[in-house]
Amino acid sequence: MNYFVRVKVHHNTKYKASGIKSYVHLMHKYQIIPTLDGPFVAKLISQYDKHGLKPVGGKTQIETYHLQKKDATGTLGEVDAEDQQHDSMYLCAVQIGYPAQTFNHDFDTGSSDLWVSAYSNHNMFDANKSETFAPLKECKWNIKYGDSSTASGIVGTDDVTIGGLTVRNQAIELANNLSTEFQLSAGDGLVGLAWGTINTVQPKRVHTLVENMITQNNIPQSAQLFTAYLSSWRDATEANKCKSFYTFGYIVKNVPDTEGADIFYTDVDNTNGLWQFPSTSATVNGQVITRKGNKAIADTGTTLCLVHDNTCKAIYKAIPGAKYDRFQQGYTFPVTSMENLPTVTFAIGDVQFTVHKKDLAFANVDDKTMYGGIQSRGNMTFDIFGGTVLKGIYAIFDVGNRRFGAMQRAEKGQKLVSPEKRV
Repeated sequence: MNYFVRVKVHHNTKYKASGIKSYVHLMHKYQIIPTLDGPFVAKLISQYDKHGLKPVGGKTQIETYHLQKKDATGTLGEVDAEDQQHDSMYLCAVQIGYPAQTFNHDFDTGSSDLWVSAYSNHNMFDANKSETFAPLKECKWNIKYGDSSTASGIVGTDDVTIGGLTVRNQAIELANNLSTEFQLSAGDGLVGLAWGTINTVQPKRVHTLVENMITQNNIPQSAQLFTAYLSSWRDATEANKCKSFYTFGYIVKNVPDTEGADIFYTDVDNTNGLWQFPSTSATVNGQVITRKGNKAIADTGTTLCLVHDNTCKAIYKAIPGAKYDRFQQGYTFPVTSMENLPTVTFAIGDVQFTVHKKDLAFANVDDKTMYGGIQSRGNMTFDIFGGTVLKGIYAIFDVGNRRFGAMQRAEKGQKLVSPEKRV
């Protein structure tokens, strides 16, 4: 047993923030059809196959997501590897096998696969060098995005160690085949921390890392949870000194920049396999935006925050000089407006949490223009709270009680008050 597991997160030194590339990455991940004009367009193409859910004329009709890019003349072409963000901002050390082989993985609450590169052009896991590896001969996996980027291969079990905790016989997916898009990433794979129902292994899904931690009693029954504390390079001068971490099986007390804050929980609806919860309002400089029935997910594998178009408009209306830039397929604003950014909050359950003002600016478009950290969710029916929101809170993913918790973190110069005292 190891009830106190803390995993250090290091910032990927090769990561270069790009607004539009990060947005395209999200379009792929969640198969978003944009509602605002820009160079990237997407559609669902109906196809017939013998497998699926909806019978049509004796066959089954399925829809495939297809993303394309418009050139200067408006002609549609394919999306290439340079059009999207491949690198993860945050990476964690993961050891696989015995003797242990060490890799840098992205911890992602928006997916449920644990895969590692077994491709010769990448830092690769060699199953032949592990005494504890056992193949699952009937199992395969395949992840495919709308631009035809793919990762696929075989499945086996082995020991997986994070933060000193070893999970025995953990299913790992070996990426024997990686398209160019995945080869460009500095990371060696991904640890999925979403609910296991969306694991992609066939013919039968495998248990996630957290599911096995629980069944193997690696974390206590009273704390079947993990937490995420994500910071940015901008935080280096603040209390946390840019030190990001995950914990498994316990909640850190006296978290930097949370003095005086409480944890507030809301129930999670995991029917889609994601960490989804109600987010029925937002505020901009104290003005309430009612969002009846709205929901959001917490996704540590995402950098941006995507919300409904009406919410986007209200936020950028409050930023001097902000506009929607169709060439960037997103909202931008002048660098000179950095000193006049609004106070933006989003509800997590019944409580409003403030987005750090510095995170309203995601990346430079050029030396005069910033790409906003909050963008349109397109045709999605829920918001995606990625790094823009998560860097302003200490997040608790409570698996055992099926709930999500958040503790407000103070930004430098911001007086931290309990969220219930705000609008």
